[in-house]
Parts: sequence; structure tokens; C-alpha cells
Amino acid sequence: MKLSRTSRFEAAHKLPNHKGKCKNLHGHTYILEISVEGKVSKEGIVIDFCEIDNLVRESVINTLDHSYLNEIIENPTAENISLWVWSKLKTKLNLCEIKLWETPDSCVTYSGK
Repeated sequence: MKLSRTSRFEAAHKLPNHKGKCKNLHGHTYILEISVEGKVSKEGIVIDFCEIDNLVRESVINTLDHSYLNEIIENPTAENISLWVWSKLKTKLNLCEIKLWETPDSCVTYSGK
């Protein structure tokens, strides 16, 4: 079974290799959706949503929220941020997919492949 949980963080970045206006400093309200999969336990759950929240907060949100992403991730595109998030969580959760929404109508999906 697959389940998902979302988190939000605010961050600024610039994309130095971008030819458009995103090469300038700007910010986003990111929505991070973490999806995990597993078998339903005797308790009737795959994982407690609070456990996902705590791990994501400790491993990702506490670092990225209200940060200048260029100081943490080289060329912090949504794609590269997703790869960074995956690397922070892959040993802590049975990840199957990450979605990172940079704007309400634009997101990146990564499944470790």
C-alpha cells in the first residue's frame, strides 16, 4: 500500500544557468509530498503519519525552511532539490516517490530511478 504526506517550506534561490527571469533571486512556498509504501501492520497502518512528519522535519524542513537554497544545493532547481531530499530520506523511510511543488501548477516527481 502507498501513502503520502505533505509538508511546506519557504525558501529563496536563483538559477544561475537559467536564461529567463529565474536567474534572479526569488522565493517560493514549496510543497513537498513524500510517498512511502509497505504492508499494513496488525495496527492497521503502514506507518504513522506523525513518524513521517518528524523524519521529514528533522531531515529536510529544518534545513531548507527560510533558507537561501544556493548555500545548500548547487544549482537548486526543483529537480536537484528533489534529489537532495531523496538522499536525506532514503535510508529513513521506505520511499516510493517524492513530489516537489514549486508553484501551484508546477511540480517535479522523483521515484529514485
